[in-house]
Amino acid sequence: MLISLFFTFHVLLYDSTIYSIQAATIISSNKIIPTIAPRFKKQMKFSPYHIHFPKTSRKLPQCLIIGVRKCGTRALLEMLNLHPRIQKAAGEVHFFDRDENYERGLEWYRKKMPHSFRGQITIEKSPSYFVTPEVAERVRAMNSSIKLLLLVREPVTRAISDFTQLRSHSATAVLPTNQLSQASSSSPNTKSFEELAIFANGTININYRPLALSIYHQYTLRWLEIFSRSQILVINGDQLITDPISQINRVQDFLGIERRINHENFYFNKTKGFYCLRTMAGDKKCLKETKGRMHPKVNEKSVSILRKFFVEHNQKFYDLIGEDLGWPEE
Repeated sequence: MLISLFFTFHVLLYDSTIYSIQAATIISSNKIIPTIAPRFKKQMKFSPYHIHFPKTSRKLPQCLIIGVRKCGTRALLEMLNLHPRIQKAAGEVHFFDRDENYERGLEWYRKKMPHSFRGQITIEKSPSYFVTPEVAERVRAMNSSIKLLLLVREPVTRAISDFTQLRSHSATAVLPTNQLSQASSSSPNTKSFEELAIFANGTININYRPLALSIYHQYTLRWLEIFSRSQILVINGDQLITDPISQINRVQDFLGIERRINHENFYFNKTKGFYCLRTMAGDKKCLKETKGRMHPKVNEKSVSILRKFFVEHNQKFYDLIGEDLGWPEE
C-alpha cells in the first residue's frame, strides 16, 4: 500500500509539474508549438506522446475586435492568430449586432468559438459592432471586464476604401437613400466618390455611409459610457499597414501576453504593396485578393474639403481617447 501511495503521489506531482511549466502543446495555425518554460528545457525532455494535455473547450471571447470597418480588422486578427496564446473565431459571427443571432443566446455564441487550451485568449471580430447602438450593452452583459480592440484610420482614407468595397459589391451606400435625390438623379452605383460625398453646392453629404462611419467620436462615446477607457485599445490602422510591429506590440502588451510576434513574422509583398505574414513554421500567408484593392483617384480639392470637414470631428475623437493621432487637416 505504501508503494501504491508513493507511486500515486509522484504521478500527481508529475502532472502538476508538467502543467505548471506550460508543457501543454498548443495547436495553432495547423502546427504544434511546445511552450515549455525555458529554464526546464535542459532538465526535462518530452515526447509529444507523453506530454500532459489539458482539456480544450470552447470559451466565450475574452477580447473583441469591434471595428472600424475598412481599418484593417481582418489583418489584425490574422496577425494575432500567429501568437500561440491566441485562438480566433472563424469568420464574423455578428452575435451582438444581429437580433436573430443574439436571441439564440450565449450558448449558441460559445459554440461558434474555437476550441482553446486553458490560458489561451479567444478573440472574435465583427466590425459592425462598433456602430450598432445596442452592442455595447450586450457585450457588457456577457463580460463586463472584456478587452476591446478599436482600429481607426484617417477618416477620408477610410471612407474612400469603404466606397471602393461597396462599389465592388455593387451596393447602395447611402443612408437614408431618399436623401440621394439632392445629389443627382442617376444611380448611386454610377457616381464617383466625389459626387456621393459632396453635394453640388459644396456641402458634405453626411448621410453617405462611408462618411458617416468615419465620424468616430459619435460611436466611441457610446462605448465609453459602458466601458472604462482602460478596456479599449485604440489602434492606428494606418500604422498597422506601414509598421505592423509597432501596433502588434501594443496589442500584445494590452492583452498581457508575451511578445511572440516580431519582425520575423512579416515580409513586404511588393506586388500587393503591403506586409504579409510568415507563420512560426516559416509558411508565407497573405490576405485574400479582395484586400488591398486599388483606390480610385479622388481629386485633391475634394480630399481637402473633406479633411477640413473632419477636423472638428477628429478633435472630438482625440479628446475622448486622450490621444492626438495627427491626421491631416486639409
